[in-house]
Amino acid sequence: MLQQVNGQETSPLSCGNDPLSEDLQVFLGSDFQLAELDDLTKVNPVTPATVLRCLQERYQVDVFYTTAGCTLVALNPFKPVPHLYCPELMRDYHIAPQLQKLKPHIFTVGEQSYRNVKSLLEPVDQSIIVSGESGAGKTWTSRCLMKFYATVANSSASQETHETVERIEKRVLDSNPVMEAFGNACTLRNSNSSRFGKYIQLQLNRAQQMTGASVQTYLLEKTRVAYQAPLERNFHIFYQITKGASSSERLEWHLPEGAAFHWLPNSDRTLEEDCFEVTKDAMLHLGIDHSTQNNIFKILSGLLHLGNIHFDDSEDESQVCQPQEDAKCFVMTTASLLWIPKEELMETLRVRTITAGKQQQVFRKPCSRAECETRRDCLAKVTYARLFDWLVSVINGSICAEPSTWTTFIGLLDVYGFECFPNNNLEQLCINYANEKLQQHFVAHYLRAQQEEYAAEGLEWSFISYQDNQSCLDLIEGSPVSICSLINEECRLNRPSNATQLQTRIESTLSSNASLNRNKFSKDPNFIIAHYAGPVQYQIEGMVEKNKDPVPPELTRLLQHSQDSLLQKLFPSQEKEPNDLLGQSRAPVVTVVSRFKSSLEQLMQVLHSTTPHYIRCIKPNSHGHAQRFRAKEVLSQLEACGIVETVHISAAGFPIRVSFQSFLERYDLLRKSYPSQPRPSSRLPSSSPTKEHSGQQPTPEKDAMLQSLIRDILLTLPPTVVTLRDHPEARLTPSPIHCGRTKVFMTDSVLELLEHRRVQTLNKCARCIQFSWRRHQRRKLEKQRWAATLLQAVTRSWLTRKHIQRLHAAATSIKRAWRKWRAKMDSLVSIELDGVEENCFAKVPCPTLSTTLPRPPRETIQLWPLGLLLSNAPVGVIGVRRNLSLQACLQIPCHSNIYKVEATQRDQAGITSIRALPQGSIRFHCKKSPLLYANISPEPQNYNNTGFNQILLDRHRLIPV
Repeated sequence: MLQQVNGQETSPLSCGNDPLSEDLQVFLGSDFQLAELDDLTKVNPVTPATVLRCLQERYQVDVFYTTAGCTLVALNPFKPVPHLYCPELMRDYHIAPQLQKLKPHIFTVGEQSYRNVKSLLEPVDQSIIVSGESGAGKTWTSRCLMKFYATVANSSASQETHETVERIEKRVLDSNPVMEAFGNACTLRNSNSSRFGKYIQLQLNRAQQMTGASVQTYLLEKTRVAYQAPLERNFHIFYQITKGASSSERLEWHLPEGAAFHWLPNSDRTLEEDCFEVTKDAMLHLGIDHSTQNNIFKILSGLLHLGNIHFDDSEDESQVCQPQEDAKCFVMTTASLLWIPKEELMETLRVRTITAGKQQQVFRKPCSRAECETRRDCLAKVTYARLFDWLVSVINGSICAEPSTWTTFIGLLDVYGFECFPNNNLEQLCINYANEKLQQHFVAHYLRAQQEEYAAEGLEWSFISYQDNQSCLDLIEGSPVSICSLINEECRLNRPSNATQLQTRIESTLSSNASLNRNKFSKDPNFIIAHYAGPVQYQIEGMVEKNKDPVPPELTRLLQHSQDSLLQKLFPSQEKEPNDLLGQSRAPVVTVVSRFKSSLEQLMQVLHSTTPHYIRCIKPNSHGHAQRFRAKEVLSQLEACGIVETVHISAAGFPIRVSFQSFLERYDLLRKSYPSQPRPSSRLPSSSPTKEHSGQQPTPEKDAMLQSLIRDILLTLPPTVVTLRDHPEARLTPSPIHCGRTKVFMTDSVLELLEHRRVQTLNKCARCIQFSWRRHQRRKLEKQRWAATLLQAVTRSWLTRKHIQRLHAAATSIKRAWRKWRAKMDSLVSIELDGVEENCFAKVPCPTLSTTLPRPPRETIQLWPLGLLLSNAPVGVIGVRRNLSLQACLQIPCHSNIYKVEATQRDQAGITSIRALPQGSIRFHCKKSPLLYANISPEPQNYNNTGFNQILLDRHRLIPV
């Protein structure tokens, strides 16, 4: 019984009468907060009560993901949580250096599988198995994972391939709404329940960029087209076209407002999935043009009108059944929408063709009312199934890449969850059979295989009991006799099926299996199978007919004669039915169970070849209400999934197993880069083969050498990882790494530490290489610079030396020419002076000794100052002649108007002053020689003396002459 605790329904597990209440009280009395336990392996003790209480506390604070060892437990919030799936959060999980430090999320599983493809140890294809009951959130989880991978692949794309990756991403994401519209429906447990199974392969190239995808489907529940359980609905696409079609489309598809269709129950309910525009846009992006879409929707509308065709009972067996009065218009509408003749449609539905005898004689027999409606339903189911398969092929053709363009893939498995309805038939048997196979894969891959491997490798291991569903699988698919084989045998027998007889055969043949039982209080033939998720009662009536899934050949020929282009593709004319083949009047029938079993085996082969990741979706309550946690329902799901056993093994086990050779190839650089100090009392956490292992062969030399090398690598780890014997807690603390006979076992934390050390070592080596290369480049550049400097210095010195030599030569030439010219000038001056002296002394009369003194030579007067010159001017020269003589002595032009000469009255006292007028400039030489060659210079005279009224001679006192 459920009890109310603080307004929430809880389980009696928390009551004092429960035998586990003591462990629960110890667990609740711990210091940490329950909502902060993001890994169930940290729960101590691990019991159903403690695990359930931890999940409940996290659910109350809107934390919906919890790690349970190798499995991620996902609780359905039943409400929109947009911040939990935004692109920013996707990028945060993608660029996180250590995923273990982030909160559990489906993006953690997605990123871990993406990094495994990039290879931590070796590149292996990855698979993510999303399981859970119907309505637990599997479809939403798969959709979010596809968005995550599309975002991750787009972020790692280069600028050149960005558009290509974006186009592929758009097509892959658009395949979701199309497949959900045509393959999902509203059931009692889920408003968006997948009525088919799909395995999506996201194809990645060597650069981990998404190049395409492929979709593989399993067991479409096509019977839902013609039959819907009470309070359930048909496929979403039927409601989308009736609610979202425009007025012109309604007129073309014959879907008037408010029209009632027998195969469209509960149409008044409006769901989030009833979005017609989204489906049409997605189909357009996948390459389905508007014309083809129109053909598809016309066929779907024709199937809806086909479901409104009902027949009346015939008066005689030889008479055909007539359609009801209100069904005649639906016959015409169906024939026009499917482009088939009306008469041929009615003939096919009401008359059965029988071929018998060696001569293959054909007989025509009118069908009863029940047979007519069965043929009508069969026509609708086969048409919808072919249309769905064609859509899947179109989607694969649009998003699938060439095999040469991709190397690895990440698979997303989204299958229908475990189902148990009031009436369960063949569909539920196949669905639950698929879930049993997936559970068996989980048990075989993780629970059983790990414990067996621990024992084989010599690890000290106490085995943990878990629920194995092998007996249930033997009951369903075992050999030589099983439920599937008995149902197939009934289909092969040429006799009417008898449910009671089949029940008797099942009970008598399989009574030894403990998983089989029967409800003795039910009047209908039935059998009960004890599945891993609980017992389910199956109704035998109609199971054999559904397994046969017969399609009368006349129905196929009717659709082959259609004038609709799409129906001609779905039913090609060259297709032959099994009964049409010669000599095969009793050909073996390929049953539904046989096809489903074959496809399921192929799926399991793919899963076994990949590294699996598990996401267990849990439904907090069966009504889909937010913030409501029903402990009893959740506990049954946890027990069915084996979560508690998984936590036990994950807490004590080692999820990472690497062979010696692979370990050394990847981590041998740690031994060389991190030389460890010898530990005299160190205990290597290994269970290597010794004499203690009785019955074991001695280890070969190669294994001994490998173990010695691995020991050196492990000793480089911190002491907290490799425990010492002398440490008091060495026996209490389980070591996170062990060395077996052929493999190294370690936890995720140790793998993360090794990878961190390896990255550090590689970075260190890369830095050393970069330093050495830069030093080499620097030295090379310095040598080149020094060589260039030497060359430049030598060149400059040579050029300077040559220039100086040219200057010396030019100076020498100039000095030689100057000396030569000076010597020539001196000789001319001497010759001129000699002539002047002779003329001057010859012309001037000699004065008497008493009155005059001898005049000095002219070359001497040339050197006198001006005052002395004026004072010694010739006495006999007076007046204008004296002025001219003085001007000539001063080399002043005689007719120049720029100088002013002042004299005393009557020129008796000589010249008073000589002034230069301000209108010009003169050059004044105190030592001017009047000789012709005495004042010549080879240098240019580029200097002048200018002044304002320059005074050449000025005296206030007259010198007596």
